[in-house]
Amino acid sequence: MKFPILALAAATALTLGACTSAGALPSLQEAGAGSDLQAYPAATAGQTRHVIRLPSEAAEDGLKVELIVGRTLEVDCNRQMLGGRIDTRTAEGWGYDYFVVSDLGQSASTLMACPDNTRHSAFVRGGGEPTLIRYNSRLPVVVYAPTNVEVRYRIWRAGPERTPS
Repeated sequence: MKFPILALAAATALTLGACTSAGALPSLQEAGAGSDLQAYPAATAGQTRHVIRLPSEAAEDGLKVELIVGRTLEVDCNRQMLGGRIDTRTAEGWGYDYFVVSDLGQSASTLMACPDNTRHSAFVRGGGEPTLIRYNSRLPVVVYAPTNVEVRYRIWRAGPERTPS
């Protein structure tokens, strides 16, 4: 399905675990045993399982979820990048997709001279190309990432315009 016009449904990306308000924002808590997470494997050593629960929407076919992975690093004026990728896997016997983030490695940056040489904390993205997945409020979005990797997401909404081909 093509989305010719995409607009952000939320102005900022949310960090898993950072959402504390109720309402239209997705729920981020991990459920206990016997829940809908029983289909997914447990996190291995050195990994964290991140769970995103999306609220029900009237027109979910017009929404996408963008997965964003990275780390908060001390950076200067140069553009920073991380490697790694997000792979899609399927839970055996269930058919549900989940996502596995490879190690992001060391950061790389451009080599511009920074006149004031100041440093600040900033989120540096990894994972290569943006990962857009189908919005489905009936299933959790499950992401396994190394413990030193942050998982964030954005909700994208298709615009009302449709352009004939």
